[in-house]
Amino acid sequence: MATVELKNITKVYEGGVKAVTDVNITIQDKEFVVLVGPSGCGKSTTLRMVAGLEEITDGELYIDEKLMNDVAPKDRDIAMVFQNYALYPHMTVYDNMAFGLKIRKYPKAEIEARVHEAAQILDIEELLDRKPKALSGGQRQRVAVGRAIVRKPKVFLFDEPLSNLDAKLRVQMRAEISGLHNRLQATMVYVTHDQVEAMTMGDRIVVLKDGFIQQIGTPLGLYNRPVNRFVAGFIGSPPMNIMQAAVKEDGGRVYIDEGDFQIVIKGKYEEHIRPYVGKNILFGVRPEDIIYTQKPAKENNIPAKIEVIEPLGAEIHLYVSTSKHQMIARVLPSYEFKIGDVINFAPDYEKIHFFDMESEKILI
Repeated sequence: MATVELKNITKVYEGGVKAVTDVNITIQDKEFVVLVGPSGCGKSTTLRMVAGLEEITDGELYIDEKLMNDVAPKDRDIAMVFQNYALYPHMTVYDNMAFGLKIRKYPKAEIEARVHEAAQILDIEELLDRKPKALSGGQRQRVAVGRAIVRKPKVFLFDEPLSNLDAKLRVQMRAEISGLHNRLQATMVYVTHDQVEAMTMGDRIVVLKDGFIQQIGTPLGLYNRPVNRFVAGFIGSPPMNIMQAAVKEDGGRVYIDEGDFQIVIKGKYEEHIRPYVGKNILFGVRPEDIIYTQKPAKENNIPAKIEVIEPLGAEIHLYVSTSKHQMIARVLPSYEFKIGDVINFAPDYEKIHFFDMESEKILI
């Protein structure tokens, strides 16, 4: 397998439209890296530049420490799995999987061995004589992955491969691709707009927005220590509650005032928040860290009105509101809630995030 290194990669289309700006990523040998972000953020463009399907405007791409900018896609020793599977409808599964090896003039015996090995790994041996139209979406996806496996490439590239599958099958295929990575010990780069896929599959995640990298880190690293408001709101499902509040001081006590509630700032937070006295900041708390209390807390109590109740079996999502903001709380199904009730919450103080209003960067 191989490392993949993107150095100051930029992509500009005709008319001066910048799709990707100054992207720097180093993907280690055998690592599974996920590029994630909303539609139009540049993640698929970045992947296609690695594949050689898009020309790099500026910057350098290295695979296995070799400069690849001017190397043709077929000579990069990569294999790509597309969103639409890209199977030949007139060919059998076997021929689809073998096609890339045949045009490279591999011996017939080796082609047969590789196809059957990949089919066994993916549990599709009984499908080898069928054509794509006779396959389900999940089976077609396995064939597309199998076609990549038989190449034994240095790098596997996945471009939103599960987006055409139903929810249950997506969960199953996520687990299968993760298992495949562990079995093959391959370098894999995976593009998705689904942050749940990113969180559950990647060794590391690259979060993109408007063509710029926002943050690179492990799934839990991004979840617990987002560098800005965008990452905080994008990573996590349901998303982090982010609200605006004024920073005030009274008798030496620093607190933030949302209007309907106040949160006193103590300990390690105070030195970072005190310079904002007289200004507004953003603060965020995740749905599982805003804790329902049957009685108002003595300090930092948040009263909120229930707008929507979503029972999910093991937990309930409560959509609640103050006069200025809406929030989501994850609570246990141990209590009976009614729409319109005003109930009380207390945030887990150690897990509150504070952001600058203008830069939206995290303060602590």
